[in-house]
Order: sequence, then C-alpha cells, then structure tokens
Amino acid sequence: MMTEQLDELFVNRGYYKILSNLPEFVFYCHREMQAVNVIHVIDYRQGLYISEDQYFHLKEKIIDFFRQKGESEVHVMSLILCMDTQKAKKLCLCDSFCWIIDMADNRLIVHESQVSDFYGWKGILEDYLYELSRRPEETIQGNTAAEENKWNRQRISSWSLVNIILVAVNVILFLICTFTGDLLYNKGALSVMYIVEDKAYYRIISSMFLHWDLQHLFSNMIVLYYVGEVVERRIGHIPYAIVYFLAGIAGNIFSMGYELFSGENIISAGASGAVFGVEGALLFLVILHHGRLESMTAGRVAFAIAFSLYCGFTSTNVNNAAHVGGVLMGFAATALICLVFPRDRIRKDKNL
Repeated sequence: MMTEQLDELFVNRGYYKILSNLPEFVFYCHREMQAVNVIHVIDYRQGLYISEDQYFHLKEKIIDFFRQKGESEVHVMSLILCMDTQKAKKLCLCDSFCWIIDMADNRLIVHESQVSDFYGWKGILEDYLYELSRRPEETIQGNTAAEENKWNRQRISSWSLVNIILVAVNVILFLICTFTGDLLYNKGALSVMYIVEDKAYYRIISSMFLHWDLQHLFSNMIVLYYVGEVVERRIGHIPYAIVYFLAGIAGNIFSMGYELFSGENIISAGASGAVFGVEGALLFLVILHHGRLESMTAGRVAFAIAFSLYCGFTSTNVNNAAHVGGVLMGFAATALICLVFPRDRIRKDKNL
C-alpha cells in the first residue's frame, strides 16, 4: 500500500515514473531548471539485499541512462522503504543522497551525514508520513484504490482551508462594493483621522478586506492564493490565520505611523500588508528548511519580495509603509510560532 501511495504523491508533484526490470526498484524523474532530479525508490521489505558496490553501480546506471538522452546534470536521491531500519542503515550511511522511510512508524529518517533536503522533498515526505500516521489502522489496511484517492483529495483540500476562506471573503466584499458604491469604503477604509477622532479601531481590520478596483484585488489575491497555500500547509490553519491578521494589523499601524510622520491625510484599503506578511512567512519557512522548500529557494523568495517592494516605491498611490510593516511582522510572527509552538511537520533532522 505504501508504494502505491508514494507513487501517487510523486506523480501528483509532476514526477514521471520509470519502471525497472525488478519490481523492488522504481524511478521518478522531474526537470528542475537545467537539471534532472531522480528519486530512486528501493523497496527493502521483500528480503532484498544489495551490497554497497551494487548500490553505487545502480546509481551510476541511472545517471548514464539520462546522460545518454543528452542530460548533463543529473541528481539522484535514493529512498529506501523498510520495516527494519538497521538493515538499511549500513547501505544508507555510505551515500549522503540516501534517506530511509521507516514503514513501521511512518517516519522519514535523515542521518547526520545525509543531505538535509532534496528540492523540498524532505518537508513533503515528512508532511505526508505525518498525515498517514494519523489515520486509523483499519483505513490503511482496508481501503480500496478509490477510497485512497478520495481520502487524499480531502486531505489536500483541507490544507489551505483558511486561505481559501480569506480569498473568498475578499472577493465577496469587493463584489458587494461594486453594488453599494462608496458605502463600505466610507465605513471601513483606514485613516488616522477615523482612528483618532472617531475611535473607529475596527477599521484597522476592516480595511484589510476592501480593495479599490479589480486590478488591486486581483494582484493581492493571486499572490495570497498560491503563497498562502504553502504557508498554511506548513504551519497549520490557526497559526496561519494569526500570521495573516498580525501582518495586516502591523501593516496598517505602519501606515498610520507614516501618515502621522508625513502629515499627509491618507485613506487606504487593501490586503497588501497581510499578503506581504504571508510572503515574509514563506521566506522564514524556506530559511528554516535550509534555504530550499519544495521548488522555492530563499534567494528566489527574497528577490520576489524585494522586487515587489521596489515596484511599490517606484509607483504612485501605493501604501509602501503597510507593505514593509506586513512583511516584517509576517517573518517575525512565523519565527515566533515555529519557536514557541513547534509542530511535528516543522522539525529538525533526526540523528540516529
């Protein structure tokens, strides 16, 4: 059952399956920039034994296979499935690009001498095995293939529930604004004047869900939808909601501070502060995972944030203070959450 579940996981992540002459060896390949990444799955449960020489010969054959197809850069990660980890440990320790999946406890074992990640797969596998370990034993043993697919769809869709709700609320309120004119903007937009004179503190939050036009809404929601899904899946529903709102509030406080400092009378609205906070959260998570998370690197995420800030500072009618406040709070809040409330899915390498 585990092999079928892993097969679905790899294929759903864009990896192409290659069968070998032996059923105990299966390969999954995927192009990443100029390189081909290969995950070599070894089923070590069926009395299989291979020596170190045989193991490395097999990896060389894999690399040669792709080089004959014109690929100059090939990365191979071996994944040993076993019930007895001691049996696989000796083989695993001879190669830094080799991990063990302990099928008895549904856990990923990464020794100190192994690489800490392989294009984001450490976190993906840990998440998958963590969710698998929470399922009832009878479900693991008795489900049909259709039931397995149904459960996987339900699990995946529940990962970003809060994010989907946030996007939906923003879109619905924008649609309401198109029919009510300035009513919601007059009641919910942010300005120091409204906060100080009217004590309308609720505007610090209500303004996070209002957008001036379709382009304003679309640019925020497209980033929130894709980035928020990753962050929520990594830290959980409630922590994600906390990060989102703290970042939005911090962004609006920065905005009001700038308004007081500059002496300008600014009326603002938008989820930009919260969205930048989610990007800041993603940056921390990538750094936490040794600079690479799934297909993202710390450099790419940092560049995307810096470029977005640059575009804001070189444009007009953009609340740059909210963006800066949001990204700083998102980064800091996520760091604090991961430090104070560590989850099984955000954990350090196991040293065995």
